[in-house]
Amino acid sequence: MIWIILGIVAVIVLWFIMTYNSFINLKNRVENAWAQIDVQLKRRYDLIPNLVNTVKGYAAHEKEIFENLGELRAKAMGAQSVKEVGDTNNQITQALKTIFAVAENYPELKANENFLKLQEELTNTENKIAFARQFYNDIVMQYNAAQQRIPASIVANMMRLTPKEYYPVDEGERGPINVQF
Repeated sequence: MIWIILGIVAVIVLWFIMTYNSFINLKNRVENAWAQIDVQLKRRYDLIPNLVNTVKGYAAHEKEIFENLGELRAKAMGAQSVKEVGDTNNQITQALKTIFAVAENYPELKANENFLKLQEELTNTENKIAFARQFYNDIVMQYNAAQQRIPASIVANMMRLTPKEYYPVDEGERGPINVQF
């Protein structure tokens, strides 16, 4: 009888250890996914001044756009929460779209090799950011779901784990795309 009780206790202890380690693994994956977003955002922040300086030479009278982008870059670099980072970077995306729209009015700028390289690098970076955001949100979903499953939720409560925030999507990107010919 004592062996049965010891066996049951051993199974419970092993389950607890495995569940605890699973949460630690998921928590580390969430932090790693966030770090990957951070790397791509840093790359984007480094490209922005180069892009602005290139466009400024052709469109100096668009000063307000450049100042806005500079302010947004500074704000994004100082953001603390996932929501702040996401919201600010969604605003940067809109500002970059404005700069590319302005560039359409300047044929010499559109032909500038430096501008084209920067535009391509920013496009690649935007794609990497989108992938990193998707990966982050997938890992956060796994982490949050693991905390909510019974009986693992008991261990999560004992560890005082709280759900992680998803990286937000710009509200303008949620709606349907309007295509006109």
